[in-house]
Amino acid sequence: MPHQMMNNLSLSTNMMSNMSLNATTEIPVSHLLLSIKESAIAGLVPYILLSFLLAFCSATVNYIMPFVFGAITATLVFEAVGLVASSWALVVSGVLELLILIFAIYGSAALLVKGLTQRLVLKGFGTPLFNVLLLGTPNSASAQSIGQEKKKNTKYAEPMALGFFCDTVASFIFAFYSFGYMKSFGLGVAWVSIITVAQLFSSYYAHLRQDCYHTTKFGLHATYWLIKAWDEFVVSALVAEDINVASGRVTMVGNWFFVMAGVVLCVGSLNTDVLELIHNMLFLLLTLSTIPQIPLQGYYIFFGVACCLFTAASLYGTFSRLINTIAEKSLIPVGPQPISSDQLKKALKCCRAEQGDPEPLPQTDQGSDTLFYLSNGIAALSALHASSSRTNPTFLHLTIPWVLISGAIIQVYVSRLQVTGGGHFGSVISSIYVAVWATWTWFRFAGDMLQLSTEEAYGFTAGAIALLVINAFLMLIGKEKVKQESAPELPCPVANSRLTSGLLKISGLLKEGGVCGIPTDTVYALAASCKNPQAIENIYNIKDRPAEKPICICISNVEQLVAAKPPFSPLLWEFMRNVYPGGISCIVSKGDWLFTLGVGPAYDRVGTKDSIMIRVPNHTVTGHLCDITGPLAITSANPSGEPDSTHHTMVINRLGHKIQGVLCDGDSNEVVASTVVNCLKIDEGTITIVREGCVPAVKVRQIFDRVKSAMV
Repeated sequence: MPHQMMNNLSLSTNMMSNMSLNATTEIPVSHLLLSIKESAIAGLVPYILLSFLLAFCSATVNYIMPFVFGAITATLVFEAVGLVASSWALVVSGVLELLILIFAIYGSAALLVKGLTQRLVLKGFGTPLFNVLLLGTPNSASAQSIGQEKKKNTKYAEPMALGFFCDTVASFIFAFYSFGYMKSFGLGVAWVSIITVAQLFSSYYAHLRQDCYHTTKFGLHATYWLIKAWDEFVVSALVAEDINVASGRVTMVGNWFFVMAGVVLCVGSLNTDVLELIHNMLFLLLTLSTIPQIPLQGYYIFFGVACCLFTAASLYGTFSRLINTIAEKSLIPVGPQPISSDQLKKALKCCRAEQGDPEPLPQTDQGSDTLFYLSNGIAALSALHASSSRTNPTFLHLTIPWVLISGAIIQVYVSRLQVTGGGHFGSVISSIYVAVWATWTWFRFAGDMLQLSTEEAYGFTAGAIALLVINAFLMLIGKEKVKQESAPELPCPVANSRLTSGLLKISGLLKEGGVCGIPTDTVYALAASCKNPQAIENIYNIKDRPAEKPICICISNVEQLVAAKPPFSPLLWEFMRNVYPGGISCIVSKGDWLFTLGVGPAYDRVGTKDSIMIRVPNHTVTGHLCDITGPLAITSANPSGEPDSTHHTMVINRLGHKIQGVLCDGDSNEVVASTVVNCLKIDEGTITIVREGCVPAVKVRQIFDRVKSAMV
């Protein structure tokens, strides 16, 4: 096996000894064209597994996507078979691709017509084969451990599934290469580079959600995979003695910064969940396996085993994050929170003197700054070399991807993040570092070819230092200028919740059939009067909300329900009196009592065919508004799939051009929506937590157990 691992480095030497001197320029090309079939299969296999996984998960969305992803899976399988068998497999693959094209044309037509007419003319995509929104979370002891913080909405985890997906593909390909299945990384570098771009998109999407941790994590992973891919590509393309390649690698120290960064990620994930911590620990193991100082006989074996373990964790992470995101709750176990955020903060504060709590920075600044320091650290450490290494051309070539990718390419991405970061200098500082590292790389790559002397090298060093000193000087003397700007024109009418005139203004808009953003006891919501069914339909178009997700109704107090005389059992009445008003929503059976309540013509527009969710917010403004307008149909005030709105400015900025008004009340009381409880089987002694929100599931079950025991 060690001899097999050596093939990744020794093949070019063997080829060189068997070919004439005048053909040496063709050696790297012919070498890189080796193992094309094996490299293609190594890239197709992870996509086959993941497309099958997506086919299963898409059954929870609609009945069209499972067939699409199923056809994609079969297409990839026959493409792989076609590489080792006759051409009949490619014919089958072509037929399946035609089927995928038909589905794509239908989907495009359905969405286009819906966008033009604001209603479904074609059949649409249908309802899911099974609805995970109606499934409950397991009531395990570990999930209810004291001190575990679960006040979060899992729809914030949407970019995480894509990040795990990319880690799965990249590590799978490297595992094939490490165990000698691929003799060259010529095609493998293309596979990894493409999936790295997708991982940068997941990092960018996390940045848009002001998620510093995942912006940094996925950005760092993308940097690691891209550097390792091009590092192995350079090794595959080099025509040099084995001893030169080995000695060139031993003197490289840039990978040690990845090890340190992996430790930081492990510490930062202590307050998330067990799956995240395990994933980061395996990434740390991965970085340890690629330390260049490891003897070559065990290097690729260690790297291959680490890639296998990391692939398994990433594949499970893709499945769990995807299902939990669709379900908006933790259906697939990801483990409890190792320690609370308060405990982690207290432990980290022990490492510094007591100076009071500093003013917190905006999340966007923190996310881009962290990646800025990491990328520059990798580039700086990779650029270090001893004087003896200067004469080793293999070392000079191997350092190019390490410095160019981390210092210039990823730095350009960081610069893009800082354009919208809101900092004093925007993307100026990171752009200067891009220029420095790009110039350094060009000097390292072309210095020998241009026969630049040592004096030019010192001149570049002096120039780079002078540029950074000037940059630091500008930072010291720079001042933030206060610009007097006229207030921009708002896209919709606004009203103050603290004024009676404000409530009357919004209630008037609602009675006229408008959709307005209003505050609640949790997060901001979009509201429409139940007297105007068309306004409720407009909410779906405003949010791009899937038709299978029902809208609940909001009333001011429980006594309104009592007056409607619904056929509720004594246990349900007592449970509702214990949870209302508050951040808990109850799903109950539909009936004619809704007409007495005041739902009227909106009966078919709210809830499902057999059930309805009822909200009684513990919020004075919302309660008074419901008293004026009657029952309101409400849903969270955010584009479907995006974070909840926790301030009225978020509603105005994101949906103001689509709605008729916003009732301004400042910051919301919570950062997540209400907890949804399915009470349809409460008479059988069971309730189901459909979505865990601001009220922990543990507390809901405690209330129910207390009420149930009191009724016995």
